Amino acid sequence: MKTVLARTWGQCVLSYNNMPVAAGDRTISVVVVTWNRRKLLEACLASLARQNHPSFEVVVVDNGSDDGSVDMVLDLSASYPVPLRLIANSFNRGFCAANNQGFAASPSELVALLNNDAEAEPGWLEALEAVIRIHDDVGMAASKILVWEDPDKIDKCGHLIYPDGQNRGRGSGQLDQGQFDRVEEVLWPDGCAAMYRRAMLEDVGGFDEEFFAYADDAELGLRGRIAGWRCFYAPDAVVRHHRGATLGIGSARRLTLIERNRVLLVVKLFPWNLLWANTGYHLARIASGMWAALRNRGELRHYPGARGKMAVAAALIRGNWSALPMIPSMLRKRRAFRSKRRLTPRQIRSLLLHYRIPLKELSEKAT
Repeated sequence: MKTVLARTWGQCVLSYNNMPVAAGDRTISVVVVTWNRRKLLEACLASLARQNHPSFEVVVVDNGSDDGSVDMVLDLSASYPVPLRLIANSFNRGFCAANNQGFAASPSELVALLNNDAEAEPGWLEALEAVIRIHDDVGMAASKILVWEDPDKIDKCGHLIYPDGQNRGRGSGQLDQGQFDRVEEVLWPDGCAAMYRRAMLEDVGGFDEEFFAYADDAELGLRGRIAGWRCFYAPDAVVRHHRGATLGIGSARRLTLIERNRVLLVVKLFPWNLLWANTGYHLARIASGMWAALRNRGELRHYPGARGKMAVAAALIRGNWSALPMIPSMLRKRRAFRSKRRLTPRQIRSLLLHYRIPLKELSEKAT
């Protein structure tokens, strides 16, 4: 086995396998970002090894794991059936920066993402490629993501959004009864299991690294849509996902990041007529969520008791507060992106309202 090692800016890049790595000859690169969770990563890579697709490579980006994940990948590489490469960072650079490293590491025409806490069915890559090739303006493909612990339950089948910027997986929490078993256009894919056309990434750029994690896929997806790229959903691209494996469903840190990034998304990409109305939509969502919580419904039931509700309130306040110093940067990026826009403000508003999630569903249905 040949190992090539280069060190630069706190990261270590290794290319290795028991076969020649010829990334430029590969149709698809699958990027797997990982931070600890060695056992989950092992299962994720095993699922990729079972893919039916004839031409792909895997790029693992490790964000400074201390649980032996890097050594596990090194050991696995000798017998792995497709080219396998590793970018080993010395610290946690976040989901966005790590995926951007993966994008840059491979020139493949198509780039797929798979979370380290997800496992793909054998036909996953083939199904995603089939829908992204429907037309040249399709820049993204969305998977059918099921809950790992209960595969009869849907995690996400593409995304929906509320006009205050809060987004939710389409069908999240529903039983999978075939209601999402057709190929169709959706708003954007969930970054847990998605495919992007390199031409789109070169057009609009990769993930915004200021987001660090959460709502990053929403920001990239909406940026792509505003630039004229479409997204299609592939019902045969099935993935099972361990929900909340990174920070946990009940994590206050997770809530803070989600709330902060909701604000950043709105400031950066929403048309002004929706941006000015944001406070009203946001207060309506908060009020509806509180009413649902009183009846033990919705996401707030993950935070039981008065102490749990106070933790949620504190996390939301921290999220909004931490967004404030970042707003000037978002406004600069908004201006810089103006030349890439192919949708008018009216068309952007229509797009967001077309894929709007009903307030009652957002507030009362837990994911």
